[in-house]
Amino acid sequence: MKQDALNKQIWLIETILQQDGITLKEIKEKWLKSYLNDEQKDFDRSTFNRYRNTIQDIFGISIICQNSKYYIDNKEDIQNNILKKWILNSFTISNFLQEWKPLYHRISLEDIPSGREYLRDIMEAMRQNRQISISYQRFQNDIEKHYVLAPYGVKIFKQRWYVVGFCSELKDIRIFGLDRILKLQRTTEKFKFPTDFNLELFFSSSFGVFTDKQIERVVLKTNEEKMKYLQSLPLHHSQKEIKTEDNYTFFEYFLRPTYDFRQEILSHGAEIEVLSPNWFREEIQQIVAEMHKFYS
Repeated sequence: MKQDALNKQIWLIETILQQDGITLKEIKEKWLKSYLNDEQKDFDRSTFNRYRNTIQDIFGISIICQNSKYYIDNKEDIQNNILKKWILNSFTISNFLQEWKPLYHRISLEDIPSGREYLRDIMEAMRQNRQISISYQRFQNDIEKHYVLAPYGVKIFKQRWYVVGFCSELKDIRIFGLDRILKLQRTTEKFKFPTDFNLELFFSSSFGVFTDKQIERVVLKTNEEKMKYLQSLPLHHSQKEIKTEDNYTFFEYFLRPTYDFRQEILSHGAEIEVLSPNWFREEIQQIVAEMHKFYS
């Protein structure tokens, strides 16, 4: 599909999403003002219907009509489907940057430099259900190790890409950072993708990429300013506000208190206090005490 047509379809999705019902006439009026319509062409019904069908086929997004107004039928599905939302947001940002091209020097975006050169090979191996062979070196040492992996999926976290899959040598599902891969090769060996494996479910109880802890109830105490921050951007989908007293708010989570989660808590400094579980609170205390030595 041509990029121009794809951009217009993303524009149509966004235009309908932003309205509580919109008529074709209103869509046409907005199209006449769009930066994508540099030729000032009309958005006729046949084009609309063609894009509507393509959007359903490619993105699985249904545009329905009720009382002459158009709506996104499965808006909640878009919000709940992380991959669909990520793809849609990526294209939307691309369109946004094209629209405001003269302001490029005033827009700063995060780069994701790690391991991009391996993504295409991994995705192709996933598509063909073929194993990959990797040479891997952890940040903690200079030892190069070799693994054969059945790639189940990929995940991005904190500007780093990770591949998740069954490792033949370790006989378990493992996670490898792409920025620690020294060499990657697709093999001719095929694997059977387990039908009961769900990547989103695999990480659902984790913050980040580590899964090496048991799921526990975690309670955090925050000040008023941080409370608003967490309300607008929850740390985890299990986040629940349980009470507010004396200008402090208490949040409850059910997750794995892993290294990634610990680092996130520490990044908020004195604005977040861990109340439970006790072992996790003591772990944070110990790290804070070590840090205090550096500055005392």
